[in-house]
Amino acid sequence: MKQFTHFDKTGASQMVDVSKKPATRRTARASTILLMHKETLRSIQQQDHKKGNVLEVARLAGIMATKQTDQLIPLCHSLGLESANIQFEFLSETELQIEGQVVTTGRTGVEMEALTAVTIAGLTVYDMCKAVDRSMEMTRVQLLEKTGGRSGHFLRNADDSTDAENQ
Repeated sequence: MKQFTHFDKTGASQMVDVSKKPATRRTARASTILLMHKETLRSIQQQDHKKGNVLEVARLAGIMATKQTDQLIPLCHSLGLESANIQFEFLSETELQIEGQVVTTGRTGVEMEALTAVTIAGLTVYDMCKAVDRSMEMTRVQLLEKTGGRSGHFLRNADDSTDAENQ
């Protein structure tokens, strides 16, 4: 059985010691889906929202958030990120998918940075559109894939919400 790494033998919180791990290329992809009214999504697509281009503001917020992850989550390591980007896909007339990808070369992974990126991008869309649609919902915040490090490759199974470990 795997142990929680952020606690020592006495149960005290700890930052994981990664000093003996080799630096490797590490990547992570995460996503979330925003559900909203058709009119809200149409306004985002047509870029006629009175606050401006919603997706570009959300993209910038998500990228900026990756660089602040260690300040938001207490035991995260500070990382020098090499790449962070956000993509948007309109899945239906009421669904917007946000996907974030983060890359670094280091001793620990970037899963939390990718998850933070899509969460903050989604919250930014909500903030910009809440005046016209307070019923928006952010769902399925999830890690899609991660590479690098001792645990190897993780790829979420597309068929359901379980995962597949690929070593």
